[in-house]
Amino acid sequence: METVNAFGLACPKPLMMAKAKIDEGARELSVHVDNETAVKNVSRLAEKYGLNVAVEAIEGGWSVNFSEGDRSVAAAAAPAAAPASTPPGCGYAVFIGKDHVGEGDPQLGYNLMKMAIYTLSESEDVPASVLFMNSGVKLVAGDEQQIIDSVNKLIEKGTEVLVCGTCLDFYGLKEQLKVGEVSNMYDILGRMQEAAKTITL
Repeated sequence: METVNAFGLACPKPLMMAKAKIDEGARELSVHVDNETAVKNVSRLAEKYGLNVAVEAIEGGWSVNFSEGDRSVAAAAAPAAAPASTPPGCGYAVFIGKDHVGEGDPQLGYNLMKMAIYTLSESEDVPASVLFMNSGVKLVAGDEQQIIDSVNKLIEKGTEVLVCGTCLDFYGLKEQLKVGEVSNMYDILGRMQEAAKTITL
């Protein structure tokens, strides 16, 4: 079983490290974390991929163990409910509900959005998820290569990119989607609920 040592790392880093291993094909994995928020979010990640999850206490924290099977293993050793002071989620989400930033000149707003997405992709603290809805989906289904490259870079750094399928259908853009995963209102709102904070552009 491969081990990922995420001690001392705040969310979403443990989540991203675990996701990278799963994406590489790992299905037997032990992720060592030292905070309860990471336990919950890494466990959710494993369940999303249909893996069994078993949590055991280890010196200094917990080991979240992934394995293939019928997910019959109960996380009996999971930590108790977090105190009220614990952040409600992990990392942050960015919600992009239009293809421009602010109101005023449309071209200026579009250029500002392009700059914002580029700046996010260059950050050391990338979002856990970027969520595109309404006219925001035009950004990832358009021909602006800088935007596509920036979103791809975010994905390479571990960001999950969800794109509203209903919105793509409304604008007739589903076949033109360049980057991101076609998603739905339930999953998009779920990512916002899971995040410690959501930034709306």
